[in-house]
Amino acid sequence: MPRKSDRMAGEYSDEELMKRALDEARAAADAGEAPIGAVVVDVSGNILAAAGNAPIGTHDPTAHAEIRALRATAEKIGNYRLIDTTLFVTLEPCAMCAGAISHARVKRLVIAASDPKGGAVWHGPKFFEQTTCHWRPEVEQGPFADEAGQMLKEFFKARR
Repeated sequence: MPRKSDRMAGEYSDEELMKRALDEARAAADAGEAPIGAVVVDVSGNILAAAGNAPIGTHDPTAHAEIRALRATAEKIGNYRLIDTTLFVTLEPCAMCAGAISHARVKRLVIAASDPKGGAVWHGPKFFEQTTCHWRPEVEQGPFADEAGQMLKEFFKARR
């Protein structure tokens, strides 16, 4: 995994932005969804969108936090290409989300917790390493990996 991030995204630090993504993850858990959150910021660090997982409540298998945040950002800026954006996400994206990140041309991807079972960035298909991937964001290990991972473990343990 690439180095741990300690950068600033405009007026917010990576830590502050990941905390916002964790807030979205908590809200998703409160709604009965898997606790995963995402935040998109522009090159100046302005928050463009934030979302939590919602496939159950929306009856939409594509309503992952990353997809919802990317859709909201695209709608807000009026373009499906999200050039010069950074996506903060609490869990390593799956293959579907990695594909959407690539198609959207997200510049930088900051991930809190890795996902050995369902992740597609550092695990599984390693989507961005495939020759068929046309756009690869800068991928970094972000802050709060332990907190994000623990939130997921507790959520699923309570459902067993």
